[in-house]
Amino acid sequence: MSYETAVARIYALGHELAQMPSPKFDLDHMRVLLGALDHPERRFPGVLIAGTNGKGSTAATLASILQASGVRTGLYTSPHLIRINERIRINGAEISDDEFALLHDMVDRTAERLVGESELPWHPSFFEMLTAIAFEYFARKKVDIAVLEVGMGGRLDATNVIEPEISIITDISLDHQKFLGNTVTEIAREKAGIIRRGGVVVTLPQQPQANDVIGNTILELEARTVNAVPYVPPVAPSTEYRVTSSKSGQAVFRYPLEVMGKRILVETPLVGRHQLRNVALAIAAAEELSHRGFAITADSFERGIRETHWPGRFQVIPPANGAPEYVLDVAHNPAGAWALRSTLSGAYEDRPLIIVLGAMRDKAIAEIAEILFPLAERVIATRADNPRSAASGEIREAAAHTSVAIEEALDVPAALERARISAGPNGVVVVTGSIYVVGEAMQALRIRI
Repeated sequence: MSYETAVARIYALGHELAQMPSPKFDLDHMRVLLGALDHPERRFPGVLIAGTNGKGSTAATLASILQASGVRTGLYTSPHLIRINERIRINGAEISDDEFALLHDMVDRTAERLVGESELPWHPSFFEMLTAIAFEYFARKKVDIAVLEVGMGGRLDATNVIEPEISIITDISLDHQKFLGNTVTEIAREKAGIIRRGGVVVTLPQQPQANDVIGNTILELEARTVNAVPYVPPVAPSTEYRVTSSKSGQAVFRYPLEVMGKRILVETPLVGRHQLRNVALAIAAAEELSHRGFAITADSFERGIRETHWPGRFQVIPPANGAPEYVLDVAHNPAGAWALRSTLSGAYEDRPLIIVLGAMRDKAIAEIAEILFPLAERVIATRADNPRSAASGEIREAAAHTSVAIEEALDVPAALERARISAGPNGVVVVTGSIYVVGEAMQALRIRI
């Protein structure tokens, strides 16, 4: 099977949740599939990360620290910006096209056999297939550890079949209510499903409703908490984040911190105050792993954090060849929008902002618009090439209460061209609302992942 055929077949199962019926959420089916593959998930240790916002940033930072320590590290994240291969990496390198096609063929044939023998009631979903491919890849390549980002929720997520060395819970807020519940309490129960009896949980204090659920789950399961608070720096308002470019032109955030008894300089490309929490969770998890036999030193923290690669998260593209400055950020829910607003306000207080926004139809578009649009001199609504995307007219209608003038563009390249003309010499174009919109913007702007 060719790579192109493998990608087409797996996409036919549906982008993420687009066509997934609720009965698909059943870990027993995932276990049957993995059992037929000789349980690859049992052949490497793993870290499992759940949360509403920040789990990808935490995963990328932790994986980079481990890699800098000489630990052969798998990283499984979702969704992707441009290519499906981005989701499955070892030491930063994506799974190759040939390996993806080979493993997809093996897992797909196994799934079809299980369905034919009535061991499975239906073919595994898009995400279940990808998760099985990732597990098989990490097992075959003999990673020392895999850092696994939960796709959605936690309790019934396909990744939750592993027995993690550590569970990490990032900030919890409202998102995916159709599947996870309509309150923070209900959503937190799903996220807390990655906690194991007698296990280790790395987390930070957050909303009271989430704290109650996580705390009660930890007590009930007699798990041990690792609090990442000591690694969140008390940044005073006078030293709040401002855009500072590294040698590569990307914005960075710098602050001193004491880790494992040594003072280091944290220099992270993950900018904004909200990212301080995600980096802190990664540091606390890495230190806990050092106590569990992984050779991690204070020096490798500094290097790993500095070399973290996680594009599309307040990624600054400096102006060049007459093009304006761009900020790419995948904020796709109200909590993410507030984080983006805070960072934009600190970084670009006196510069006109042109916001290009596209979103999935099931997102809280009206609330996101209410948070972000007042910052903008102009808003251009658009849509990604995805069946779940809201049309630009739907975005305009949902945001009508903001009293901000909203233009419409048929697609992302057209929106970017309109924004480029509008930005002028001092303007900043902010592309946001969906990882798919940011991914298409990267392709249009020829930005390499």
